[in-house]
Amino acid sequence: MVVGKSVQRVDAVDKVTGRAKYTDDLCDKQALIAKICHSTIGNGKVLSIDTAEAEKVPGVVKIVTCFDIGEKHYFPTAGHPWSTDPNHQDVADRLVLTDRVRFYGDDIAAVIAEDEVAAAQAVRALKVTYEEYPVVLDPIEAMKDDAPRLHEEYPNNILNHTSSRFGNYEEAIKEEGLTKVEGWYDTPTVQHCHIENFICYAYQEGERLTVVASTQIPHIVRRIVGQAVGMDWGKIRIVKPYIGGGFGNKQDALYEPLCAFLCKQVGGRLVKLDISREETFMSNRVRHAMKFHLVSYVRKDGTFAARKFEAYSNQGGYASHGHSIAAKAMGAFPQLYPCENVECDAYTVFTNRTVAGAMRGYGMPQFAFAVESHTDDVAKVMGIEPIAFRKQNLMPVGYVDPFSKNELYTDSFNQCMEKGMKYIDYERKLKEYQNQTGDVRKGIGMSVFWYNTAVWPISLETSSCRMVLNQDGSVQIQLGETEIGQGADTAYAQMTADVLGIPFENVHTISTQDTDITPFGTGAYASRQTYVAGFAIKQTGLLMKARILKYAHELTRMPEYNLDIVDGNIVRTTDGRELMTLGELAKEALYSLEHCEHITSESTAQIKSNAYSFGCCFAEVEVDVPMCKIQLVDIVNVHDCGKLINPSLAEAQVHGGMSMGIGYGMSETLLYDEKTGKPLNNNLLDYKLSTFMDHPHLEAEFVENEEPTSAFGTKSLGEPPACPVASAIRNAVLQATGVAVNQAPLRPQVLFERFKEEGLI
Repeated sequence: MVVGKSVQRVDAVDKVTGRAKYTDDLCDKQALIAKICHSTIGNGKVLSIDTAEAEKVPGVVKIVTCFDIGEKHYFPTAGHPWSTDPNHQDVADRLVLTDRVRFYGDDIAAVIAEDEVAAAQAVRALKVTYEEYPVVLDPIEAMKDDAPRLHEEYPNNILNHTSSRFGNYEEAIKEEGLTKVEGWYDTPTVQHCHIENFICYAYQEGERLTVVASTQIPHIVRRIVGQAVGMDWGKIRIVKPYIGGGFGNKQDALYEPLCAFLCKQVGGRLVKLDISREETFMSNRVRHAMKFHLVSYVRKDGTFAARKFEAYSNQGGYASHGHSIAAKAMGAFPQLYPCENVECDAYTVFTNRTVAGAMRGYGMPQFAFAVESHTDDVAKVMGIEPIAFRKQNLMPVGYVDPFSKNELYTDSFNQCMEKGMKYIDYERKLKEYQNQTGDVRKGIGMSVFWYNTAVWPISLETSSCRMVLNQDGSVQIQLGETEIGQGADTAYAQMTADVLGIPFENVHTISTQDTDITPFGTGAYASRQTYVAGFAIKQTGLLMKARILKYAHELTRMPEYNLDIVDGNIVRTTDGRELMTLGELAKEALYSLEHCEHITSESTAQIKSNAYSFGCCFAEVEVDVPMCKIQLVDIVNVHDCGKLINPSLAEAQVHGGMSMGIGYGMSETLLYDEKTGKPLNNNLLDYKLSTFMDHPHLEAEFVENEEPTSAFGTKSLGEPPACPVASAIRNAVLQATGVAVNQAPLRPQVLFERFKEEGLI
């Protein structure tokens, strides 16, 4: 059995030697180069674009403006599965180029040229005249009646508002002896900062259009490109090579539709569209900034009598993934700490900021910062130790969510917390760091989280798999679920090897997805990869194994039920004798003059289950009060993500997520000019990305409670590590200083204001 072992990544050698081919490596160097003209206002209308000077630039092939797009095909960009039910379709509010500007950096024109220099010069030579409107950057301000409206069909700029009610909140708060704890919590706009910026190229052959793109969702992009350029989906081919990271940014159709459109404008010639780092910050996607208002009424015994949750999600100029992020955060509130009387409201609001979309955690890093900060605030007011308070109120074993049907089967929270406490020596340090004075103080804090696996029952969950037996007895496997750097291809190979009974090195995972030949799958998101693909791999593998053993019956005369495949050999189970190798069988099957058969299998698994993933983070900090600086001394994440397919890959996933969480909690925020909506630090110099130099040792530990609904006992791990870190750091600062800092990140400017308010400086 290879599942559960830390085997080497299947793509390791190619990536460290530079043999792996990414999008730019595959594009012909003779490609035409496209550059985008972005708006230089945050809200308004393009009145005219003077192209005369730009057309004089040598090497310019064509200039296309928002006035040249012809028939307007509005399309959605979110990487969600399509549905024949209009109620489950994303908002189609984008055009490839627009004259109605809704954020600074909106796409209003494009230049196609023979080289990058000519394209860039021509973009700078375009003269744009605008009708400028006031900008609004805050979601609560945008909801006011006198705020500028971004989309006429959405009054008060509210994309969506959902609510949920349990029990009777108004009656419950009348109970005698209750303590009210209330707070506002604010999370920032951040960007994914993957190494490879978004890039794509497009070309046409006959009536068919091919787009090669750095995308997490090739099959979904195929549909979106078809909608955007008005083509039949079957005439479009999307190819996904190796990807240098995505983290959710590439779970959107970013510029594949525009690149396809520009290709058609020059008669199907090869056009490459490569995005700079500054454009990635400004015109791709960001994580939703959210404001939370939380209220808890607590009994003297430390239990909740009633709770209220309000979330205001900053969507930016267009819908993208829209309300699903805020709705997920709202849905988590009554589950993490169940209470009989709860009122929840979530608003997603258009503003003139960069468009917000999917990012690792999908609303849960925001939720965890707010709710877990609030949890420590409540514990402090009630005089209860934070872990004791959590143990008293957390989701109990046996809890079943009435919507998703997810169930807490095991004592995962306590198991994870015990491991984290032991590693960081929590109880001793909690006492040691109480009631400190002086300029430099230490603190210990923690945070918990839960996370879903995949998207059922909110949306479609499906995965298809194809396996092919080669002449040497090896097997190649294809899935629509994509490798984006996280090690998915290796996990797929491990699962395939175990199902078929062949050596790991005899499984060849095809990393490149091609919608012409790759079986349908919706891609990489929602921490779904190993869970969802596992169903398809197991189902397809069992079909493959049955076909192999059926052919083996012809060659050995043994009944199929007395045969098995063990370590790549056909074995008689009654006495364990090896009858032939799988390679010998494969050669005979392909070249037999009696019965020639190419042994393959393909199947689709539709998954109608989901699973809880659990964990916690403990952080130790040192706070320099006069300097308003935090040093992270130690940190540990503990995860119950079910059975570990590959422990080394799991540890790497946790380390990466912890790094993102450290940046989210301590330094990263995309700043905007309040008057124009212009991003002020859309580059890696001024945007303070967390780096190796900002990290202490990152410790990852696991509790392996196998998930009973899963084909291989696994459940989500990709996104969870990023969720609890910021709130654990914040709570450590609270313990060190006694000051509750309710705005992330906890950068010096924020700390200065709070320390000054509380009289520490």
